[in-house]
Amino acid sequence: MATLQKIRSKGPLLVIVIGLALFAFIAGDAWKVVQPHQSRDVGEVNGEALSVEAYQAMVDEYSEMVKLTQGISSLTDEQSSQLRDQVWGTYVNNKLVEKEAKALGLTVTDAEIQDILNTGTHPIFQMLPFFMNPQTRRFDRDALNKFLVQYAALTPENNSQTAEEIRQVYKVWQLVQKTLRENRLAEKYQAIISKALLANPVGAQDAFDARVNQYNLQMAAIPYSSVPDSTIQVKESELKDLYKQKKEEFKQYQETRDIKYIDVQVTASAEDKAATQKEADEGADQLKAATGDYASVVRFARSETPYVDLFYSKSAFPADVAARLDSVSGAGEVYGPYNSVMDNTLTSFKLIAKDNRPDSIQYRRIQLPANLDATQVTTTADSVYKAIKGGADFAELAKKYGQPGDGEPIWLASSQYERTQLDENSVKYIGAIDDAQPKQLQNMQIGQAHIIFEVMARKAMVPKYKVAVVKTPINFSDETYNRAYNDLSQFVAANGTLEKMEANAEEAGYRLLDRSDLGSAENVIGGVRGTKEALRWVFDKAKPGQVSPLYDRIGNNNDHILVVALARVNPEGYRSINDVQGQLRAELVKDKKAEKIMADLKAANATTLEQYEALPGAVTDTLKLVTFSAPAYIPSLHSSEPLVSAYASAGEMGKLSAPIKGNAGVMVLNKYGEEKLNETFDEKTEETTLENTYTRLASRLMQDLYLKAKVKDDRYKFF
Repeated sequence: MATLQKIRSKGPLLVIVIGLALFAFIAGDAWKVVQPHQSRDVGEVNGEALSVEAYQAMVDEYSEMVKLTQGISSLTDEQSSQLRDQVWGTYVNNKLVEKEAKALGLTVTDAEIQDILNTGTHPIFQMLPFFMNPQTRRFDRDALNKFLVQYAALTPENNSQTAEEIRQVYKVWQLVQKTLRENRLAEKYQAIISKALLANPVGAQDAFDARVNQYNLQMAAIPYSSVPDSTIQVKESELKDLYKQKKEEFKQYQETRDIKYIDVQVTASAEDKAATQKEADEGADQLKAATGDYASVVRFARSETPYVDLFYSKSAFPADVAARLDSVSGAGEVYGPYNSVMDNTLTSFKLIAKDNRPDSIQYRRIQLPANLDATQVTTTADSVYKAIKGGADFAELAKKYGQPGDGEPIWLASSQYERTQLDENSVKYIGAIDDAQPKQLQNMQIGQAHIIFEVMARKAMVPKYKVAVVKTPINFSDETYNRAYNDLSQFVAANGTLEKMEANAEEAGYRLLDRSDLGSAENVIGGVRGTKEALRWVFDKAKPGQVSPLYDRIGNNNDHILVVALARVNPEGYRSINDVQGQLRAELVKDKKAEKIMADLKAANATTLEQYEALPGAVTDTLKLVTFSAPAYIPSLHSSEPLVSAYASAGEMGKLSAPIKGNAGVMVLNKYGEEKLNETFDEKTEETTLENTYTRLASRLMQDLYLKAKVKDDRYKFF
């Protein structure tokens, strides 16, 4: 009752409190509605934003193209990451060129694309095996036309596997056409820029002379290192003056971060290695005892290398196995276990068989239509097989049953199936072709289908092997990993700021690593895969001095633990004088050393090379075959010196030069010999070389366009 009385006595106050709480709740929801939605853009170019959905659609397009053209079902994390970067880079470059081309009135016509198709030599065509002539291994326009006819004949109701494959290939073809158009536009733009830098006969002669005229020189030099830094004084005003002169060199076009981090890579303990050895010994014993079904033996041993019952080339096996195959005396012998440093495993293998087999097999086939039921397929297959045996024309029957290429012979090379994942039916099919002799007709059932094939030719006989491999990874145990995690966790808990980490990391047995100018477009921190979350923390949440949470189970083998601390933010714009004073001071020190050495040389009143060579701290060198076209490298100074090349071409023979201020010291030179390469001047060739050089220079324009476009890359927020 006392409690109720207290509540009644506070009634007006409670009404106000509850009212405010309700208002806050409603206002909070209202704010979510009226506030701007969080950006869903991965970046922008020239002020044009690219949404995450549009970017992902482009990535998916290219991913499907890679998978289809390379015959793989999925991409690894590393491949996906590389592909995303390539797609972004392609998008940005296309947008840069697109804007400039529009201003110049540049376009790409359909006729130009047709001309590229007719020529058939564009590098992208090498990525399209389904449009390749099997004999010439070149792009086949007829194969493309036949495919387009097949695609045009598809109906929406046709959902067969073949129809879906045709649709997938057509999507790739659409992407290829788009890429051809973009590449052609970029080529035309680059051509216009490069043609603005014209080669001429005078320039061609100069370039030829700069390359073929070679000079021999003697040198004496006083290195800057001979003057102690402690004797050089740099004033604050001098630093400021030099900063003003070079300020444009210190412009930063994107915001970056300086970080420090600890990366712990967990490795197997002694106990873990002993357990792995026991498991590897058991795997080797199972190989020795096995007389068949090696796939099950390898699978039961949890080997990373599955067994395929096919004869493979030596190079198809892991490199450590291939290197030891010829050490095995004969079939049935087991080699190992041995420690394979290449992949951190204990490895055993059994040579099951060795034989000389063809590297390439030519054959032709008829695969019966998939729209027949099982009984019809078998009956029809028997009928076709008997007809061919009886003398019927193979090509006519292939055409009758709608075979690609009308049953024309095709080549099967070892490289087409080795190192790829094969299902049971594929192994059976390839094995039958590999075992078959020329002109031997076979009718075999593969799944629900029947395939009638005939081997036409076998070539390039090479040694091949059937090998069962048991690879046991030398992994760390959960106990070992947890121990490493707990140790680092305790260290971070006790040292929760960058200052404390810097003070105590070494004593605790950790190495604090530095990384300056980390950009948001980078994919990893410290080269460790799976550190995207750490990257997001650095750019989205961290403040200077803060330490991140632990990021565990990262790296290629989930064997890394990472903690990051943000040291500083480097904003877009000009680096401050404090940021670059080390660089400025070093340049001023070098200049002052040069001035001091020059003054000392003047006071020494040396006039001959021998007198210069006798001065304290002097080094000497003989430089041969120096040309104007390339900076000379001076071994005694450990430096590249462009001015030496310039003097070599312009200096007077036999006359000692005045002191020259170089990159690593002050030097005097004496030109004593001249040679000329035995080449004949060809004006046209030299002009072509110059034009190619100008083209490469023109390509650097893309960097200027990139900076001008104020490219913004926020992909790290989503990927």
